[in-house]
Amino acid sequence: MQVVNKEYPFYLKLACILLSIIALCYIAIYTKELLSPLIFSCLFSMVLMPLTNFFEKKWKFHRGLAAMVSVLLLLSLIILVLYFIGSQVSNLADDWPRFQSQLNSTVQKAQIYIESTLHIKASKQLDYIHQATTKLLSSSTVFAAATLLSLSSIFLFLIFTFIYTFFFLLYRRLIKKFLMAVFKDENSLVVIDVIENVQSIIRKYILGLLLEMAIVAAIACLAFWALGIKYAILLGLITGIFNIIPYIGIFVALVISVLITFATATILSKTLLVLITIIIIHLIDSNILLPIIVGSKVRINALITILGVVIGEMLWGISGMFLSIPVMAVLKIIFDRIESFKPWGMIMGEDEKVFEPLEEILS
Repeated sequence: MQVVNKEYPFYLKLACILLSIIALCYIAIYTKELLSPLIFSCLFSMVLMPLTNFFEKKWKFHRGLAAMVSVLLLLSLIILVLYFIGSQVSNLADDWPRFQSQLNSTVQKAQIYIESTLHIKASKQLDYIHQATTKLLSSSTVFAAATLLSLSSIFLFLIFTFIYTFFFLLYRRLIKKFLMAVFKDENSLVVIDVIENVQSIIRKYILGLLLEMAIVAAIACLAFWALGIKYAILLGLITGIFNIIPYIGIFVALVISVLITFATATILSKTLLVLITIIIIHLIDSNILLPIIVGSKVRINALITILGVVIGEMLWGISGMFLSIPVMAVLKIIFDRIESFKPWGMIMGEDEKVFEPLEEILS
């Protein structure tokens, strides 16, 4: 019996692709509590794998003990960083009265400007503010309950993430055997190549990202300290941590840093100095640090990066923004090694002719 390879029409292929994308997005949204910690733990396990292998081979630890020690070291590091940030934030709370007075002064100046420009009397402006405040206070109970629920969900998220990380490290060889057994024997070389490249490139990416974050935070702390900015360490840490999120994170750090400086600075020009400093640091980071430290064999163009970050935020919120780049890097590795998916890998990558050397353009 002869098998005929039937070519399906374009509209049918397009419909199947769109339905698949809709189904994947639907599954991703409704399984966020399961998939989000799983992906984070998978990334953590890739980073901790060399440390776990070191404990097993050099110190002759049992596999379970090596995995547990690696996870505890990571947990201790995260707790240390959070404790340091929390101590800085608690010091910031002492300046709350100054922030209130600064805010009242700014509101009064804004009222005078609005009254002179838009001809809206201050009494009407206060009525609008009073109505908005009343609505906000009426929903304060709901807001407090939502905040409490959010904190509890974050706590559970961290617990499950570290539990999953431990089991990924414990059963890493079994998982690799499973992935190789799922596919046919003729695809075993491709599967091994994908697994090894994903582990290597994602590990280099995350470690490079952490190194970049530390350098940016150190530069920002030194710059703010040299300018005499209050809470220079806190602002530097905020700049370094939010810098992990491509393109969007630096703007969030800019807004937070400007607001904190505005609330605590005695001279308004310091707020402008903070704004200029963060912009300069971002330019140095994006043009010098990022290509040298984080640059790898998998390069994702700026358009796909921004789309990935936005879609990640739409699906999973802040965690989706952090996970978008590693997930896209894994997808590109897979697409580049499967013949039918190579066009998708191509559109995700960089066009080498976009940044042609100057002498080639002039010639």
